[in-house]
Amino acid sequence: MQATATVLVYSDDANTREQVRLATGRRPAPDVPVVEFVECATQAAVLTELDRGGIDVCVFDGEAVPMGGMGLCRQIKDEVFDCPPVLLLIARPQDAWLATWSRAEAAVTLPVEPVEFASALAGLLRRKRLQSA
Repeated sequence: MQATATVLVYSDDANTREQVRLATGRRPAPDVPVVEFVECATQAAVLTELDRGGIDVCVFDGEAVPMGGMGLCRQIKDEVFDCPPVLLLIARPQDAWLATWSRAEAAVTLPVEPVEFASALAGLLRRKRLQSA
């Protein structure tokens, strides 16, 4: 198992980014790597980090402004070669269809519920590890 996994967290709200960090802890599950975070507050910063490479999973805030995480997810799925999986934070369970439209691999509701979030993130990290093997 790799030593660390890099998770990019996109939200214009520092509180939302903190919720993600706290819900994840050092690692979201015992069978996945320790997580290191790259935090971004703008679309441009996300695109720069993805161009740099080394991102294992993205967590996007669907409610971010001015560029929401759903639109950004759809954009990177079209533009980024070997795009990492995306966990989308959505406002309401009824917004799950929008997460599907954006081509996100998983979605959880805000505010972040730690057990649900950690489970979803761990699932994406496991999947990424299997694809890389």
